[in-house]
Amino acid sequence: MLKQILSMFLMAALVGACTPKRPVASSPFIRVENGQFLRGDTPYYYIGANFWYGSVLASEGEGGDRDRLHRELDYLKSIGVDNLRILVGADGGCGVKCKVEPTLQIAPGVYNDTILAGLDYLLAEMGKRQMVAVLYLNNSWEWSGGYGQYLEWTGHGKAAIPAVDGYQAYVEYVRQFQQSDSARTLFANYVNDMITRVNRYTNIKYVDDPAIMSWQICNEPRAFSDENKAAFATWIAQVAAQIKSLDKNHLVSTGSEGKWGCEGDLSLFEQIHADPNIDYINIHIWPYNWGWVSKDSLQEKMGNAKEETKAYLEEHLPVARKYKKPIVIEEFGYPRDEFRFTKESSTDARDAYYSYVFDLVSDKVASDGLIGGCNFWAWGGYAIPSSEHEYWQRGDDYTGDPAQEPQGLYSVFVTDNTVDIIKSACKCLKQNGL
Repeated sequence: MLKQILSMFLMAALVGACTPKRPVASSPFIRVENGQFLRGDTPYYYIGANFWYGSVLASEGEGGDRDRLHRELDYLKSIGVDNLRILVGADGGCGVKCKVEPTLQIAPGVYNDTILAGLDYLLAEMGKRQMVAVLYLNNSWEWSGGYGQYLEWTGHGKAAIPAVDGYQAYVEYVRQFQQSDSARTLFANYVNDMITRVNRYTNIKYVDDPAIMSWQICNEPRAFSDENKAAFATWIAQVAAQIKSLDKNHLVSTGSEGKWGCEGDLSLFEQIHADPNIDYINIHIWPYNWGWVSKDSLQEKMGNAKEETKAYLEEHLPVARKYKKPIVIEEFGYPRDEFRFTKESSTDARDAYYSYVFDLVSDKVASDGLIGGCNFWAWGGYAIPSSEHEYWQRGDDYTGDPAQEPQGLYSVFVTDNTVDIIKSACKCLKQNGL
């Protein structure tokens, strides 16, 4: 009897060993393994764009233009750009100087359904094209409400605006955000509402949608003072944990500029990215804004811009290496020649700088794989900026430049030579199997 039982077990083991195993389905979500992005079972490296106005353009109300949206997405896809960094929505009322409109969150927890529909539609259209979105939920800057709007809603006085009240007044105001329990609570409620949405066009829960690559806590989150560093780091960790508790499928990122956005403190940058709920590392690079070049030396100081860019990236790579997390240059930009804003102006200096950044990304990918990709700032596409005024006004086309910036300065339009640089860089990544 014992021999029969042993024989049966042996036969079962042999059958099991000989039976073909069903392949385990690859995850449809972009993930991180051992310091590398994976899409399915394939390494994912990308050259992407900032397309902050996507959900507004995808709406059917004021600012909406779905025909243009389709053309923008099709064109971006055709040149190899499949990763778009997008603002979920602006906060507060309209008619505020330097603020994007129409807004999504018009009062705490009260949403403009037209813009929500735009966000749903945008993700549905991106999904059809196998494109992915990085969705940022907050902003330390005034152009979409963000920190300042949450503070105004919670009784901290009227939000300061840099263009009206001065930059220092703005800093003094928004530095209160991480210290305000009520402001942080309103934002936490917003995070919950956005992440738990169901797309009305696809009936897919956002948490189950492969068209989303990452939830991003904030656009360029800052502490805005040395005294605020601890509270800032705690807030980043709390939001990251909240997002992960709601969504087990998607990556979470900070949206940080790097050391520049951490009060010059590389240890603070490391602290916020060491958190286990933060999946990859962000930096931004701005040669003109950071004083590496000036309006009248965009070409002459190009060498300095390149040197500073490489040094800034190298300074942050050890953090990526230490925690085995890919790093993304999620914003970089360079002004149009002679600091002009019109679509007709040349982009020779910008093209040279873009080429350098793309080569730097490709070289680092090939050498150690630490860089996951980059997103240039920003896609203007088919927009036609007004020839009558410099800054965005209601009814104008949306360009890559938000309302507080001269329209066209950093935008990449379909008519720009820069497009050829982007297309070539995307092709190079794919040809090298990256």
